[in-house]
Amino acid sequence: MKHYSAFAVAREALRYHTGWERAWRSPEPKKRYDVIIVGAGGHGLATAYYLGKNYGIQNIAVIEKGWLGGGNTGRNTTIIRSNYLQDPSAALYEKARGLYEDLSQDLNYNVMFSPRGVMMLAQTQHEIRGYQRTAHANALQGVKTEWITPERVKELVPIINLDGPRYPVLGALWQDRGGTARHDAVAWGYARACSAMGMDIIQQCEVTGVRSENGRVVGVDTTKGAIDCDKLGMIVAGHSGQLAEMAGFRLPLEAISLQALVSEPIKPCMDVVVMANTVHGYMSQSDKGEIVIGGGTDGYNNYTQRGSFHHIEETVRALVETFPMVSRLKMLRQWGGIVDMTGDRSPILSKTPLGGCFINCGWGTGGFKAIPGSGWGMAQLMATGHSPLTEAFTLDRFKEGRFIDESVAAGVAH
Repeated sequence: MKHYSAFAVAREALRYHTGWERAWRSPEPKKRYDVIIVGAGGHGLATAYYLGKNYGIQNIAVIEKGWLGGGNTGRNTTIIRSNYLQDPSAALYEKARGLYEDLSQDLNYNVMFSPRGVMMLAQTQHEIRGYQRTAHANALQGVKTEWITPERVKELVPIINLDGPRYPVLGALWQDRGGTARHDAVAWGYARACSAMGMDIIQQCEVTGVRSENGRVVGVDTTKGAIDCDKLGMIVAGHSGQLAEMAGFRLPLEAISLQALVSEPIKPCMDVVVMANTVHGYMSQSDKGEIVIGGGTDGYNNYTQRGSFHHIEETVRALVETFPMVSRLKMLRQWGGIVDMTGDRSPILSKTPLGGCFINCGWGTGGFKAIPGSGWGMAQLMATGHSPLTEAFTLDRFKEGRFIDESVAAGVAH
């Protein structure tokens, strides 16, 4: 793998960029691997990367039925934060946020991490109490957040309207080390690093069956043939239920489309991420000048990745009062992603009833921010059988009633 640097860019410029190599290989699958990861999104690639980096397991295939990063990893709104209420959630997301800070250096690939700060607006008395409670919990967890006044909100976001007639801004929960990263670059950086370690990233290869003997996984059937393995990781977001059914167990999940949209590019006007959970909308500005806007999930289960008019209307209408300038913007494009929602709105990182088979799913609408921490914990679980980051997120918690309820504590499930 060639080392990326300013000197490399200058060298290639002098020879008209003819010396660049492919970022990752696209091999045909081998007959057998030590580990197969199904799903070449951010979580799957991060798991493979940390299996190789931290545990020396490099005979790995990452199988993807479509193209690398073509699912939710390439369809989200790139928010990174760790200000969650429950201790297990805060530990996992803070691990991810900390890894994001050095990820570009670690991968030798610019993931464009921007710690611009994330602000969660309080627009009701209930939200004030909830966010102040979260700030106290974060202090005990070692996660740096703070409660800020409306005046401080206006200072950080000059374009905001504090005095909306329905939902005035009463303050905010502020995490100054939260921010954004380039979603595609995160997947590409992990893929490049995995390929450099000798792992096989196999695209356009759909899993059609999971094979087992004596209660333990032995391989998968795919559209490119049968592949044997010792361990299997299922990391396929909204399609986790179908894959689990092939392996002989069920998951407490439902699949829903989450929609987002971006505006035409405009001059810089906001350099933080703002989440307005009462009206259920959130905004940030990309490096290209687009206003990135997101809202809630559809009200019904579905697998569509197209947008719908009612979400443009509902989400933009919710934000116009707080950000009047939105009313004058032209929307550039809209899309949806298939999210996998659990009952407590927290993920599943767990062993499964099938020996040697592990599941990583249930991230709902907040999976991107967790990618490095999820991969770190999942790799530890698959390599050693245990991880402090994942021990609270097992499948057993739904049977035992050990819910990690973030549906209200996070305001929304983002």
